[in-house]
Amino acid sequence: MSDRFSPRRSVSSLFSNLVTRPTGRAIRTAVESQLAEMEAGPSLCLSILDFSQVRILDYSCADEIVAKLLLRFLGEERPAEAYFVVRGVQEHHVEAIEAVLERHELLLVAEDDEGYVHLLGGANPVHRVTWDALARRGRATAAELVAETGLAEEAIAATFTGFMIQRVVVPHGDGTVSPLSALLLDEDGSA
Repeated sequence: MSDRFSPRRSVSSLFSNLVTRPTGRAIRTAVESQLAEMEAGPSLCLSILDFSQVRILDYSCADEIVAKLLLRFLGEERPAEAYFVVRGVQEHHVEAIEAVLERHELLLVAEDDEGYVHLLGGANPVHRVTWDALARRGRATAAELVAETGLAEEAIAATFTGFMIQRVVVPHGDGTVSPLSALLLDEDGSA
């Protein structure tokens, strides 16, 4: 990954009522098709799933859209270098999304209505502290977060590795990582 990158973006606005597994499957398939149609190559693609207009989200739909989409793009055989962020997440979405993420042991970056970016899923306290410090900095090495968090460098390094596997951070050639939230910002610092 280069030190300076500008990811391609894929933005999917979702329907207002996301209920039933077939509805979720149809949306996931549409997102996958959109990603497949984008220019091929090793460059990073940030796919933003916009929940701001979603009034109802049930567990089966969250499983089909969120969990299955993340699982497809985690492994070595992933069809593209896609990373996922959910935007416009409201309190009534969190229960269903968290439940499916925890069941599949996944993490996901979420931006709420106020623009606050946080980590959803089965994160432990070390993950949370590391994530919050990294999100504040925007880019860091494990060593740089030691003083800020009070955690051991080995714990932070292991967390970085887990974050890379879960694709909630982007690694750089100089040993630093950036949280996906840093990719939400344009060159001028606005979302």
